[in-house]
This record gives sequence, structure tokens and C-alpha cells, in this order.
Amino acid sequence: MSSPLRTPMAGNQITCFIFISSVLGHAHSADDTYFVMPQTVTALTGSCVQIPCTFNISNFEDNLKIKIYGIWLKNKSQYASKDSFIAFNSSENIIRGFSDIKMTGDLNERNCTTVFYNIMMNHSDRYYFRLEMEPNVLRATFNPNPADSSNTVRINVTDSPQPLELEHSKLQYVMEETTVNLSCSAEAPCPAQPPKISWSNIPESARITTQLQEKPDKTQSVFSYMTFKASYKDHKKNISCTATYPRNTSDDSSAETTMMLRVLLLPTETHITINPSTSVSIGTNVTLTAQDKYGSQSTAAIQLTAEGQDGPSTAMIAGCVGGIVAVLMLSAIGFCTR
Repeated sequence: MSSPLRTPMAGNQITCFIFISSVLGHAHSADDTYFVMPQTVTALTGSCVQIPCTFNISNFEDNLKIKIYGIWLKNKSQYASKDSFIAFNSSENIIRGFSDIKMTGDLNERNCTTVFYNIMMNHSDRYYFRLEMEPNVLRATFNPNPADSSNTVRINVTDSPQPLELEHSKLQYVMEETTVNLSCSAEAPCPAQPPKISWSNIPESARITTQLQEKPDKTQSVFSYMTFKASYKDHKKNISCTATYPRNTSDDSSAETTMMLRVLLLPTETHITINPSTSVSIGTNVTLTAQDKYGSQSTAAIQLTAEGQDGPSTAMIAGCVGGIVAVLMLSAIGFCTR
């Protein structure tokens, strides 16, 4: 008699025991038989979607004489029902309702990962995986709760890509000359045709690396990382990340996200001081400093000379100092912001 075997789900990944439809030759308990696959996967029309899938059946000896087959059922888990829809059956090379379905995982290695190609809107549905081991070893359908069909692998098909995730140093403002790390990630439901990520308004010092990464639920995403040193030229710059998805349609599909970079510049509210600040003698070197709460900048040392000595006159010195002060103040006004 059939009976459901269950285990709790965590996150958006399903780790469940299977609903045994019939077992011949071997007995398996709920403690040693289970499947692991994501609860939902989102596919883009005209592309493919990969369903990562693994299973475990302990106390089972590998035998070259045993043949293992995988079956995907659409909408209903009842394999023998007259209204059941078998989308894929590896034992009979059956593919229904899809242009192509390939099991890329090796069932002998407990891997039932499957790729559905050329996804269309009418492919949105619940899907059940069935495992058959012949001759007369095990036949089982993944269905933790027959009364609740929501606990299955669901393929959601959309015409538009999912939103991108753009993360930065979690600072509303960044200091000039500090290192900024940005990361942009895009879902890759079809790892064979991953999205291509591009950046706009890239800072001059930027370094970019991109890689395909597997997430905890075994689905994959493309991550692009950009590292650069903040410059005053980057202040209020809109940096955009765009992911372009290739697909078997007349045009590609893309998603974009943008962030504004705000750079804290130094100096602001420039003040001119002479160091040393006490009375100075002729020939003493002085330094002009522009300082604010974020830091300071100084000019090169200038030597004071008197009229009649080698070098510029006092009036010339005053003019130079005044000119430097004016330039610094204009620079502060033109390039510095709070």
C-alpha cells in the first residue's frame, strides 16, 4: 500500500523523501531515501532551464545489471493515471510538449539534473520526478505530500529576466582614494547560455572579473565584480550594470540596474595656515596647508626672502602667497563638496 514519507523543507530548496508507489526486491526507509532539488526555478521564454536534482538511496548495492531510468511528470504525480502527462521518459526516449529534454546528470551517480530546452509560456507548471530501477528493484515518484501538490518543483516562465542585484560597500558615501567594491549578479537558469554582464560609466582605475557560480540550492548565477579607487571624477556618477540574455527569439532580453556613487572629497572649507605659525625670519621655509575634517593637503615648502637678497622680493612673495591662496580656494570651491 502506498504511503507518503516526509521531511521538512528549508529555504527554497526541497529535501524530501519520496512517495513510494511500489517497491520490489528491496526495502528502503524514510531515513535513507530522499531527493534534493529547488522548490521553484524561473525560466526565460526562448531559453532553456536547468533543474538541479540529486537523490540518495542507501543500502543499495551498485550492480551493472540494474538499469536506472528517470521520468518527469507534468502537473500530476500519478504515473499510471490515464490523464497523467509524461514530459520525459529516459527508458523509452519519450519527449512530449518540449522541443528537447536532456538528463545531464548521471543517474548511476545519484544525479538527476535535467535541462528543458526552448521554454515557452505554456511550460509553467508543477513537475514531478520519478525514478525506476529495473529489473524489479524500485519504482518511486517524488511527492512528499500527495494531498498538497504545491510541494513540488515548479517551473515559472516569464518574458522578462529577473531583476539584477547590485551590491556595494554598504556605504552611502565613500572617501576619495578608498577602494570601492561593487558586485552585480544575474540569475542563470540556463547555464549553457548564461547572461552577459556589462558595466557603464566605469571608473578609470576599475578592474572587472566575471564568473558563473553555484548557489546553495544548486541553481546558478553570473557574478561580476568591479574594484576601483574612488576619485573626485566619480562623484555623482551613475554606474549601471546590464545583463543580456541570449535566447531563441528575434531579440535578446536584458535587465539593468543603476546606482549613484557619492564621493567625499578633500579638502572642503579651505583654511590657509603658515607653519611655523609664529613670526618667521627671512630665509625660513613655510608650508601652506588646506585642511578639513576628512584630511589635509599641503603645498611644497616656500622660502621667505627679503628685498635685496637673492630671490624674489617681499612684494613678490606676498603676491605668490596670495595667488596660491586664491588658487587653493578656487579649487576647493570647484571640486570639493560635502
